[in-house]
Amino acid sequence: MNSNVFRRREQPSLKSPREIEKMRVAGQMVAKVLMACRDMVAPGVRLSELNEMAHQMMIEMDGEPLFLGYPGPSGAPKFPGVICASVNEEVVHGIPTRDRELVDGDVIGIDCGIRYKNYCGDSAITIPVGRIDEATAKLLAVTQESLYAAIEQMRPGNKLKDVCGAVQAVAEREGFGIVRDYVGHGIGREMHEAPQVPNYVSKGMSDMEMPLKVGHVFAIEPMLNAGTARTRTLADKWTVITHDEQRSAHFEHSIAITAEGPKVLTRRPEESTLPG
Repeated sequence: MNSNVFRRREQPSLKSPREIEKMRVAGQMVAKVLMACRDMVAPGVRLSELNEMAHQMMIEMDGEPLFLGYPGPSGAPKFPGVICASVNEEVVHGIPTRDRELVDGDVIGIDCGIRYKNYCGDSAITIPVGRIDEATAKLLAVTQESLYAAIEQMRPGNKLKDVCGAVQAVAEREGFGIVRDYVGHGIGREMHEAPQVPNYVSKGMSDMEMPLKVGHVFAIEPMLNAGTARTRTLADKWTVITHDEQRSAHFEHSIAITAEGPKVLTRRPEESTLPG
């Protein structure tokens, strides 16, 4: 789940190797849920069915769903699902309702967060439903590529702007809109910790020059749109959609910075080339 852009400045905490290992366990639970969702996604599946399956998996793994009951913006109800399920033009925070059924050609972004033994994991993937068109396939591929480019920059001695700029460079090269209203974040005992990690470099954000250190753990989550970067929120006060109603894609990993480089705590088995 994304963090709104916030202005307060806090010092990000450094996690010990023992804490990072606990976060890896939580992260692998998240990976298992996302893989199960990916295997279940098909035309005719209801979003509520994905949510129910994910919830049952969390119960069986003794994991606490981070999203269920999460406080929303002012006036919004608490989030009712254990996953966010965002279809087509929905960018993030889609509610997994019973009345939405997937159809061939859709894409669905599934975001999942789990706390296990006091430590959190958070990850997201965007999944094609049946056969999708070439333009949509490119959007998904580039969004994932931008995430991988950011991960490569998560090394001691680099700066936060190197991570943010890596996403921006890939997205702008391909002409996609970079969502600016929602950002990645630090993660640890809480899902949303300092610092904010936008998918672009902003001179007005003081954290851009922050040096990366061993023990930092960030949830990096590019959100790229086929058209405009602008977004708006629906009447449910949760679901964020693209302003022009063109499609969006969202990928996310929780990554620890170690002396050897990045360690992807939520890595899935097919991502064998990622460090983790």
